[in-house]
Amino acid sequence: MLGFKLVHRMIFFELVKVFLLALAGLTSILLLAGLVAEATQHGLGPSQILEAIPLLLPNMLPYTLPTTTLFATCIVYGRLAADNEVLAIKAAGVHIGHVMWPAVLLGLFTTAVTAALFVDIIPSTHFQLRNQIFANIEDYLYGMLRREGRIQHPQINYTIYVERVEGKVLRNALFLRRDAKTKQYDIIASAQEAKLRVDVDKKLIWVHMYNCDIVTNGQDNGHVEDKAWPVELPPQFEAGDKFRATDMTWLELDEFRQRLVDERNKMQLDIAVILSKYHNSRPPQLVLDHLRNLRNVVAMKTNQIAGIDTEVQMRPALALGCLCFVLIGCPVGIWFSKSDYLSAFITCFLPIIVIYYPLMLSGINLAKSRQVPAIAGLWTANALMLVIGMTLFRRLARN
Repeated sequence: MLGFKLVHRMIFFELVKVFLLALAGLTSILLLAGLVAEATQHGLGPSQILEAIPLLLPNMLPYTLPTTTLFATCIVYGRLAADNEVLAIKAAGVHIGHVMWPAVLLGLFTTAVTAALFVDIIPSTHFQLRNQIFANIEDYLYGMLRREGRIQHPQINYTIYVERVEGKVLRNALFLRRDAKTKQYDIIASAQEAKLRVDVDKKLIWVHMYNCDIVTNGQDNGHVEDKAWPVELPPQFEAGDKFRATDMTWLELDEFRQRLVDERNKMQLDIAVILSKYHNSRPPQLVLDHLRNLRNVVAMKTNQIAGIDTEVQMRPALALGCLCFVLIGCPVGIWFSKSDYLSAFITCFLPIIVIYYPLMLSGINLAKSRQVPAIAGLWTANALMLVIGMTLFRRLARN
């Protein structure tokens, strides 16, 4: 019995060692890829990239923890089988299931860690990361102008073009303001040099233009040495409240869902009252328009509730993937008896990429669009992995 406990400890420590090495390597690669994507998309500077690292890291773990758990399981049990240690254990009369306990323990531990991260840390850091990108709006705007050469959005009534950016100076800047009624540009100003200043409190961007030529409503208004144009801050540049399910902690999800349900029920009651009032007559056009707007809002609230239900099911489903991968990794590693990293990686990981994650992503999309219940959409992939894992284990035990 003492020797068997020693074997358990040996396997578990080997699993932990390979797991930690693989976790550090894979997380570093994904973190680097995530930082490059964020820096490219939002034009982040070096200081902003360094500040984003601790916020981006927790969001990588739900995907690296299951993968590295599977990888470590296949590696360690493949080595045991390749060295005939599994055969020796079975020859000693020990059931093969006892050999899997260290891997199951690792799977339970990583599942618990992933689930705990989803309670608060991951949604909180995701929200902070999204808002931190816009914390220094002025630097962000300059970064956008360096990267794209313009500030343009369909929801704002102005456009800014620049030829190049030198520090805080915009060279050969062009400012165009669109009239809200005619949708035509009523002011066009060009300047050899310009600067931006952001007033966060008033939600304004001041565009200071020097040596500026101005055209208003198609008429040349002449030349001015210094002109400052106040324009509204684009709404997507503001650090807003939590309205995405991915940004909410577990408690906030429940509170937000209840608020959405109450608002939807109230609107459905309003619709029922209006319909009962005009039960025997056709409502006026104004009332019909109001009913259509209420129904649209009810549909929007229903979609938001479906998104929250999907998020509630997705978090534990992704966490349980760690344990599901373990149940597959053990028999696969023992069967193939591969002691090298590359063979084990290809053997265990490719089926997961081809089956598990596409099935999980499809379930998420179907649940959000209310085509399938959230429970069915999010737990099908795990259920399939469990069935495959148990089938493989039974075949391994018979052989």
